[in-house]
Amino acid sequence: MKKEILNRIQKLGGDISNVRGKSLQNDLESISFNTVLYPKRSDTPWASIDEQEPIYGIGEFIEGNKELFESNKIAFYDVIINHYYKLTEEGFGQVFFRNDLFTPFKQGTDDYDEWNGEWEESSFRKVINGTEMDLMFIGHSYGFPDNLFICLTDSNQENPTVYGTDHEVYFDEITKEGTLEEFFNSFLTKEELIEIIKKKLEK
Repeated sequence: MKKEILNRIQKLGGDISNVRGKSLQNDLESISFNTVLYPKRSDTPWASIDEQEPIYGIGEFIEGNKELFESNKIAFYDVIINHYYKLTEEGFGQVFFRNDLFTPFKQGTDDYDEWNGEWEESSFRKVINGTEMDLMFIGHSYGFPDNLFICLTDSNQENPTVYGTDHEVYFDEITKEGTLEEFFNSFLTKEELIEIIKKKLEK
């Protein structure tokens, strides 16, 4: 993977210490996160404490900690980071990093045994760039599409294409979601979140 992608993963809270650059699969399997990922808002700016929140529900959380904000801003921002940047399943619009293989067309694998005959490999090839349809999930979310993946034999091993499919149309519909670099750049680092909140509260 590109160095820029690995640097971004690290900024987002990912552990890249075991990445050795042996292969795209090995690199992804070597990465772990002890936090969830929050997509950057692409719509209108945070117009008020309750509208267009950078993270769903954060306005209410901030309101509940206003006294701390007034008395100790450093502690206030630490409370926000500790509350949101962890492995939580409470719905905040987050994405969960994954690195699970999915090989429905490779004989001898559990996925082949489970999914054999469900899809035609040719239908995958119409959308997915790769010599073999060996896939790896890289994210799961509460949004649409809720399953995000790359093809391990993508012609661009440094920055492969990210694809999406939703549980309601599981691999019957596949969409292109951009590159892996764009994928990780689409999430907020802790520092970026704090900067957004500071602009709102410290006018």
